[in-house]
Amino acid sequence: MSESTIQDGTPSAATEKRQLQLGFLRSLTLLFLLVLIWVALSFATDSFFTAANISNLMRQGALWAIIAVGQTFVIVTGGIDLSVGAVVGLSSTVVAILLKADLPIWAAVFCTLAIGPAVGSFHAFGILRMGLPPFIMTLATLTGLRGLGLLLTNGLTITGMPPEFVDFSRETFLGLPTLFWMVVIVVVPAYLLLHHTIWGRYVYAVGSNAEAARLSGVSNARTIYLVYITSATCAAFAGILTASRIGVGVATTGEGWELQSIAAAVIGGASLFGAVGSIPGPLLGSILLTTISNGANLLNVNPFWQRIITGALIIVIVWLDQMRRSGRR
Repeated sequence: MSESTIQDGTPSAATEKRQLQLGFLRSLTLLFLLVLIWVALSFATDSFFTAANISNLMRQGALWAIIAVGQTFVIVTGGIDLSVGAVVGLSSTVVAILLKADLPIWAAVFCTLAIGPAVGSFHAFGILRMGLPPFIMTLATLTGLRGLGLLLTNGLTITGMPPEFVDFSRETFLGLPTLFWMVVIVVVPAYLLLHHTIWGRYVYAVGSNAEAARLSGVSNARTIYLVYITSATCAAFAGILTASRIGVGVATTGEGWELQSIAAAVIGGASLFGAVGSIPGPLLGSILLTTISNGANLLNVNPFWQRIITGALIIVIVWLDQMRRSGRR
């Protein structure tokens, strides 16, 4: 068994403490970087620190944050979920179709959320029973689910959703957008699950050394099923909120969001090698990516530069993580 686990397959107290300290330092560094960018943008443009822009920033960042939180669970186990963008698109389409068929809003939302457990279970089945790498399994469903959404709509946009559903994402509560509170609803239980439950310790154990965890009595299969179900359900929830925000159901919604979720998690401190990651990390990572996108738009920067910057950030952070891991050997 690795030195980072104790006899029940979970990380030792010393390892947990060290991970928490490193996570706190990463979050603090990222927060400091965010503040610097905000200050720079406030001087560079007069429209950044306006109420309308901050509200828009929070709404867009909320959607990316939700899928990034789910992605973090998968990444901590050493896996990856490339299908989250397609799940967002399929969910926005399904909820729009159900609402247009006069299904009550609560029923349409509940039925659409069921896409998450179904897709997540399918991913885990392919990885565990068929022996497919997570990259291949979720890449295949990325293509398949996108095609399914287009098939359901024949490539058309679904309109005619109830005003109550559409207005939800545009409302505020206590002065903050309702989408922000949806992030809170996701983040609080996610934080408790990952950082304050035995199952959360199992997630880190599987990412650290899956075989050692298995020999210590940890149910690797159950852990893998749950993390992929969590990721897909977060993506389905984000898809529902996206449909509410844009007021239509579009199968191509969420294209590229799988990259955004991975980037947010990695920028927030999660390691693509597994066993490292936290819930606050992807929140800050999502805010950073949203700020870069928003700032570039306000400064009239070519939007293609946003993708270049995101890709460069991923390369640098993964390289630094690899160097850190090599230094510990």
